[in-house]
Amino acid sequence: MGGPGDPPEGTPEGGPTGGGGSEDEYGSVVFDESFVRAARLQEFSAQERISDHAPAVRRIPALRRGLTRQAVILVVLIVIAFGTAIYMGVRSPYRATPSARHPEPLRMTVIPLAPDAKVPGAASVPELYRRSPAARFGTAADGITLPPTGRRTAHFSDSQVVTALTTVKDYLVDSSLDPDVLTGGAVRTVRMLVDPGQLDQFDQSFDRPAMDGRHAATGWLVRFDPAEAELADPHIRVRGTLRAVETTTDTLEVTSDHTFVYALRPVGAAVDDGARASLFTVRRELHFRFDREDLRNHQAELLVSYVQAGPLSCSVDQSGHLHPLLAGATAGQDGPAGTDPYATGGATALCGALAPNAQPSV
Repeated sequence: MGGPGDPPEGTPEGGPTGGGGSEDEYGSVVFDESFVRAARLQEFSAQERISDHAPAVRRIPALRRGLTRQAVILVVLIVIAFGTAIYMGVRSPYRATPSARHPEPLRMTVIPLAPDAKVPGAASVPELYRRSPAARFGTAADGITLPPTGRRTAHFSDSQVVTALTTVKDYLVDSSLDPDVLTGGAVRTVRMLVDPGQLDQFDQSFDRPAMDGRHAATGWLVRFDPAEAELADPHIRVRGTLRAVETTTDTLEVTSDHTFVYALRPVGAAVDDGARASLFTVRRELHFRFDREDLRNHQAELLVSYVQAGPLSCSVDQSGHLHPLLAGATAGQDGPAGTDPYATGGATALCGALAPNAQPSV
């Protein structure tokens, strides 16, 4: 007979021998509560099997564990990256301008004003200014004043409008008051303020100046022939206005209208030798355009340059340099250069008469 711990039929064939439970090879296996709860099969109780005639066991559906932590983190990172890309595309400060910009060529008109009598002169420059319409003008850059505050527009802040006005003032100072520029020297300071799309036209105007309405160096700046005239006084007189308007949601335009009065004398002449100075007047009306890239770069696109200057001779080409008539000189019977209406490619030469009251009364 088998022992108290043996099955009634005896020890199964192939099973472990001996009645000691300690020798059972599964005796060390412990099924804790979590293991039991995780089982996919669960045995019905005896009462459940009697009442419901159910099978001995039932299958428990797998628990819905959701996304793993790594998957959740990956999804969150993708959403953040996508949102950042959209935000940068909408808010980037570099998106406002198109990739290709094509500024219009500067349209320029330079009109010489010829005197009807001898050009008045005096040894005293202050006396010349006192006896001229420029007596109450400002001096040099102080004569170029910005409009009062409250300049913001619908789509441009006050600081952006001030940037446009300041850029125009810098252009006027560099192109109309800088002694190096006035005497036919360097033009780099002026060139740096010009929109890059107009630099080819700017360079051609100095390499091959022409009175064709597009390529006169004197349309970009004021310069005198260094072999003929020099400044008798560095304190140039200036008066004029600046006005800024918004023309589109992305464009500002500034109009400047200033009169510059220069005291000149012949090159190399000295007051001690009896050389007299005379006044030379230049009125410049310039139209500038700014987009948002121009504002960031402190540059401007020039649209129109309208210049009246005198006393000058009508028949002398003023495209490369201005050739002032100095004290005691006359224009004589000089009139505009001949214009051939049958010739093509040229522009009609313009010339005006300098009003006597525009000269100092000496």
